[in-house]
Amino acid sequence: MAVTQGTRWQNWSGSVKGQPRQVVMPGSINELEQRVGVFAREGRHVRVVGSGHSFTPLAQSDDVLLSLDNLQGIQSIDAEHGTVTVLGGTKLKLLGDTLLAHGLAQENLGDIDVQSIAGAISTGTHGTGISFGSLATQIEGITLVTATGELLECSPEQHPDIFKAAQVSLGALGIIASVKLRVVPAKVLHYQGLRKKLSDCLDHLEQYKQENSHFEFFWFPYTEWVQAKFINPTSEPPGKNTLWGTLNKIVLENWVYGSLCAMSRAIPGLAKSVCKISGNSIANVDEINYSHRLFSTPRMVRFQEMEYNIPAEHTRAVITEIQQCIEQRQFAVNFPLECRFVHGDDIWLSPAYQRESAYIAVHMYRGMPYQSYFSHVEEIFKRYQGRPHWGKLHTRTARELAPLYPRWHDFRCIRAALDPDGMFLNDYLRALFDANTPVTGVTGEEEARTTN
Repeated sequence: MAVTQGTRWQNWSGSVKGQPRQVVMPGSINELEQRVGVFAREGRHVRVVGSGHSFTPLAQSDDVLLSLDNLQGIQSIDAEHGTVTVLGGTKLKLLGDTLLAHGLAQENLGDIDVQSIAGAISTGTHGTGISFGSLATQIEGITLVTATGELLECSPEQHPDIFKAAQVSLGALGIIASVKLRVVPAKVLHYQGLRKKLSDCLDHLEQYKQENSHFEFFWFPYTEWVQAKFINPTSEPPGKNTLWGTLNKIVLENWVYGSLCAMSRAIPGLAKSVCKISGNSIANVDEINYSHRLFSTPRMVRFQEMEYNIPAEHTRAVITEIQQCIEQRQFAVNFPLECRFVHGDDIWLSPAYQRESAYIAVHMYRGMPYQSYFSHVEEIFKRYQGRPHWGKLHTRTARELAPLYPRWHDFRCIRAALDPDGMFLNDYLRALFDANTPVTGVTGEEEARTTN
């Protein structure tokens, strides 16, 4: 087991910084259990970090920061039932490549693959496609290390309430040592990236969503242009135009774009021009490859991000209001707005809980002021029953969030039962889950009414 003392830490975007007393990297589940047991007896506080891609202070710790980077890989494959058991620290890219070697794949992924599987499901990470839920919906079972240092297995059949709470838990229930993941046969997909007008995307929104397995688009503020992405199954072999696709993703979307963003950070008045240059430079891409290689995109240009889930039927209205807000306020925006679509689910803290969803994200290049821009856009999201992505910036409080989640109180009850001393809470989570308020037998519905 690797232990480092007094290491400074910051997340990928630089929005969160800290100096934990210890950074601990167990080399096995057994070591993980033993170490958590010691921490429990010592009254320590523990937060788990994956790749640091959450923009919120989920992983921030002034005591123990525990990394699962040495707990990676597939433990077992059940071909008969179409599941694999995966260690919690396994990075999505490694998982995709390893699954492919066995002729398997995840049914859907988000647009980056550097996160750990435990971190990705815990924050509600998602891809796009109206037939697909978030990554957490692919989970058939979870093995937690609880605050007592013991293993707890949960699934739809075993501790089903804990399972529903643990699928998207923000790391507040325990440490995800491993997950049983539902997989599908490896699949080849056809990706078409097209330059279209925003009005076209909004006018044909239902058509594009229904006729394509995976559809999303990026709109560049101050322009009429979007980069629309359509991904569908194909019987053709992988390899078509993958070189051009790779060059476009790495050179145009990262190096060139990053240089333009750096210029507008130095001279904010150039931000509008950056958007116009980017919109006019959208390249059409036609690529065929294995699914996990097409879903993910290299993200070398660092930024801050806020993303909200809204009921899918409000997509056009919300985007139109954001467009008007940007035009009226003349924000120095140099990053596109991203829009994706996700199938509803029954996971207690999932932003897609019980509704067909659109996820709309706004970004700002790292080092540029973003607070006013995000604040005004967040007010729009609030008017449409918006629920924030747990890994992205937002300003919502426990009192505001409780009415948005019918099972909010039920989650709090399970959290309190599993970790009564708050070993796995930091200041951010303590405030979010209102940990100082006694947990009673009031139902989630009743608590939602009392917090209005």
